[in-house]
Amino acid sequence: MNTIPSLKGQVSAAEWQARVDLAAAYRLVALYGWDDLIFTHISMRVPGPEHHFLINPYGMFFEEITASSLVKVDLNGNKVVDSPFPVNPAGFTIHSAIHAAREDAHCVMHTHSLDGVAVSAMKCGVLPISQQSTFVLSSLGYHDYEGVALREDEKPRLVQDMGTNAFLMLRNHGLLTVGKSPAEAFLAMYIFEATCRIQVRALAGGEVTRVNDDILAGSPAAVNAVMLGMGSSLAWPALLRRLERRNPGFAE
Repeated sequence: MNTIPSLKGQVSAAEWQARVDLAAAYRLVALYGWDDLIFTHISMRVPGPEHHFLINPYGMFFEEITASSLVKVDLNGNKVVDSPFPVNPAGFTIHSAIHAAREDAHCVMHTHSLDGVAVSAMKCGVLPISQQSTFVLSSLGYHDYEGVALREDEKPRLVQDMGTNAFLMLRNHGLLTVGKSPAEAFLAMYIFEATCRIQVRALAGGEVTRVNDDILAGSPAAVNAVMLGMGSSLAWPALLRRLERRNPGFAE
């Protein structure tokens, strides 16, 4: 079904690997049910001296995206290589702001999942009621809703609210994670999504038990040991194997 010419051998080996990993991340987001039709985005910095980025071809389902179909853009969202697909300007506004401000944010992932948006609308924000939530709370920022992300003047506020965190809750909007790779950003989002899903279910059941403050204080060390250390490098190959079984073709 894929009629998009392969770019393998037409781009550097480093860019091709970035394309494969990013295409896998898109398909994994769809596999886990976090996609929102053709909306939301995952962006990836292209290895090299240029400030170029890869983003989804606007109009394709996440489950259809391949390494060769990803669109290469500059920091302003302009295509730097010809592509038959458009780019959603609203989608790259958020991503470009974070990429420009955070040298370590090679991959930026954003979702509109139902549970994520539900928690983003709660005044309490993320509650310390699960092990997953302790990881998120160790590196979490909040950004108030300012409408559809189209305005350049929102970028400084977004960057300030993101800070050096790995997780950002976009109030009344959704979730965002960053990482040095699609693997890191995906694992962070997996934990963020699980945190929100657990919170929605727990609050529906009545009174909840909060995690002790002393445990929360020790969470950053636990995160470094588990998620930002070996976590993504151990989980990613297994996730790719699952994807190969259930939705192969992303590395085309």
